[in-house]
Amino acid sequence: MPEGLKVADETAASEEASNAHRAAGRGAPERGLNEHVEQPPRNILQTVLLYAKGLAVGVSDLVPGFSGGTMALVVGIYAELMAAISSFSSKPFLRALKSGRLREAYRLGHGPFLLTLGAGMVTAVVLLAPLATHLLSNYPLQVAAFFFGLVLASALVAGGLVRRWGMSEYVLLAVGAVGAFLLVGLAPTETPDATWFLVLAGAIAVCALVLPGLSGSFMLVLLSKYDVALAAVSAGDLRIIVPLVLGGVIGLLSFARLLSYMLKRYHDPMMALLTGFVIGSLRKVWPFTEADGVTATWPWLAAGPNPWGLALLIVAGIAAVLLLDRAGKRRALA
Repeated sequence: MPEGLKVADETAASEEASNAHRAAGRGAPERGLNEHVEQPPRNILQTVLLYAKGLAVGVSDLVPGFSGGTMALVVGIYAELMAAISSFSSKPFLRALKSGRLREAYRLGHGPFLLTLGAGMVTAVVLLAPLATHLLSNYPLQVAAFFFGLVLASALVAGGLVRRWGMSEYVLLAVGAVGAFLLVGLAPTETPDATWFLVLAGAIAVCALVLPGLSGSFMLVLLSKYDVALAAVSAGDLRIIVPLVLGGVIGLLSFARLLSYMLKRYHDPMMALLTGFVIGSLRKVWPFTEADGVTATWPWLAAGPNPWGLALLIVAGIAAVLLLDRAGKRRALA
């Protein structure tokens, strides 16, 4: 091979390796979308470990501000989760399903993986929902302060996934922030309890699984359905649970794939818009209020709990998310 071509090939290979390393270091979400991930065989111990990872993802989805996608990165299952979601529209899976070869469809659709992971997530939600309901009922402002820290740090994490900030990214960041701020302010205190709205809420919330930095339970907070969902899980109210689960399935099969496609094709603009949305949504969880416990005010004018105590809870929320994000980046580099 001529020396010039050899040097050019080596330079291109070096640049490609460098780019791959930087993407891994940032924990870029599209890495899991582009790679073909085989389903590894799992023994009993590995199955138990996957179930435990499902518990961790379930806990993160239960708490507004914690992203299920971020937790999936932390525990090392994000790429396989994305492959499992994508497999539902693959030709081999659809052919097997149409032909009635259910066992083959189960395997092609990553059934063992999703069943074990889902069992862990459901267990976490069922066990911790009563505790979350109790805290929201008795310590609303303290919970809001912790959530504020979680969401603020999640915005930092999401913004960190933008690899190159340009004018279009800054514009989309501002559009998302202003739009969400106004939307939260105009949103009614009560949203419909109709079945169609519960299905919609479930579909929107589950999409956060594919977006590290965005919390599904936080989306339920914005839709005023978080406390409703927790109460339904605690009481076993299937009239609420079934529509939410149905919406989640619809979200995984439609919205989640659309978001995955948009992130793959327009990663930086999409992440900038989502970051702005999270920033603007902080209005929903501002913990400092006047004596009525509702009207927002400055921290030094708050008439509720000790402002310093609320500030410490905000710091605790920020620290929790940043530690998770740091662990996720280390896991991506491993």
